[in-house]
Amino acid sequence: MDLQLSASQVFIACGYTDMRKSIDGLAALVQLQFQMNPFQQTLFLFCGRRRDRIKGLLWQEDGFVLLYKRLEDGRFQWPKTPQEVREITPQQYRWLMEGLAIDQPKAVHKVAPKRCI
Repeated sequence: MDLQLSASQVFIACGYTDMRKSIDGLAALVQLQFQMNPFQQTLFLFCGRRRDRIKGLLWQEDGFVLLYKRLEDGRFQWPKTPQEVREITPQQYRWLMEGLAIDQPKAVHKVAPKRCI
């Protein structure tokens, strides 16, 4: 199942999150610290201090889905700025899940077309 398709947006909680938090703890973090609604069709991602595990929180119409990914070898390239939530694009989500940084300075970026004279 591709959970990215069921989420209209993806947000990451920059910095480190206590990975012992359960669904209720993560939903409270979204509400209280980031002033966002966890009951929207949004995937919220959290990473621990070791950066080898990610938890995801996604509301579906009848309850929360808690996702957990642990890397056997390697670390996620997770933004370290604490107390910040950041929206990422589907491409940045793929980069993150592949072990790449979400900010790729050499990536080709979309631009508005120029008018021809």
